[in-house]
Amino acid sequence: MFSTKNLSPRQLSAFTALLLSVPVAIGIFFITNNWEIGLASLVIIWGGSFGLILFTLEKFIYRKIKLIYKFIHQTKATRKEEVYFKYILPQKSIDEVREDVQAWGERRNEEIELLRKNEAYRKEFLQNLAHEFKTPIFAIQGYVDTLLSGAMEEEVIRKKFLENTAKNADRLVNLVSDLDEISKLESGEQLLYKQNFVMQELMREIFDSLSIKTQGKNIKTVIKKGCEAPITVFGDKEKIKQVLTNLIDNACKYGKPNGNIIASVYRTDNLHVLVEVSDDGIGIEEEHLPRIFERFYRTDAARSRDKGGSGLGLAICKHIVEAHGQSIHVRSTPDVGTTIGFTLDSKKD
Repeated sequence: MFSTKNLSPRQLSAFTALLLSVPVAIGIFFITNNWEIGLASLVIIWGGSFGLILFTLEKFIYRKIKLIYKFIHQTKATRKEEVYFKYILPQKSIDEVREDVQAWGERRNEEIELLRKNEAYRKEFLQNLAHEFKTPIFAIQGYVDTLLSGAMEEEVIRKKFLENTAKNADRLVNLVSDLDEISKLESGEQLLYKQNFVMQELMREIFDSLSIKTQGKNIKTVIKKGCEAPITVFGDKEKIKQVLTNLIDNACKYGKPNGNIIASVYRTDNLHVLVEVSDDGIGIEEEHLPRIFERFYRTDAARSRDKGGSGLGLAICKHIVEAHGQSIHVRSTPDVGTTIGFTLDSKKD
């Protein structure tokens, strides 16, 4: 069945002119009883109707559509765009124009939704940032005010309060330091000094440096069986050390006493290596998994702050790994444990 759905303006003008001219020409033929006059009438009426309808479509309707396209692009039309508007756009059917505008509308809706999410994230980030700074500052202020109010005379209280003040000052310094580092990572200012190094050697070094913490909870740290053979990777050794230290430290904080922290290294192909750190601790609820690499995001704010830290550790890990052009991921089940892994380039010759 014939459809006018996808006709161009010229085709639509011709078809509409034909619908107008045929009945009129037939009427003239019956009145004059002369087929030559009827045929001439058909040609003249069709030609005049076609020209008038096409002029109306292009002059008024497509002129408005051209303005819509310019609004969509939100720029003054270039010479190339003017050629498009003048010669190509009029060849489009109304349905094709509608599809273009609809696609533009969908893209705008996606952008608006992304802006809303970013705005919500920004507000949440600022609230968390204020809270992270407020807690140690108020604590320091409280200790200093108490000492100035007379507690300074008692040596035991003075020493205790000054020690607590020093701890909160250190927390502020660490927070500012982490914020500075993550800002540099996000802006690309933090340069990477890549080299070849053996991943298992770095893991053992970190296990030794965190041994006091792990032994305090009687947590066993091991390299997974079958992953002991040295695997050389290419990356910034100090930055990767920071990533693994954060991951193993978190595994210790949230791991169960008498538990295990297992590090593993795998060759995924000739170009990449997968590094994972697993624990058998409290785990993470599924709803929190997509957000754990956000700055200051905590699955349990109260419990997490009791564990210490700036709340930026995993965010820094993510930025360091992505600065290497790689990805980081997490798998977790509550009361079963958590595995966080990332990829690195294999040894470079």
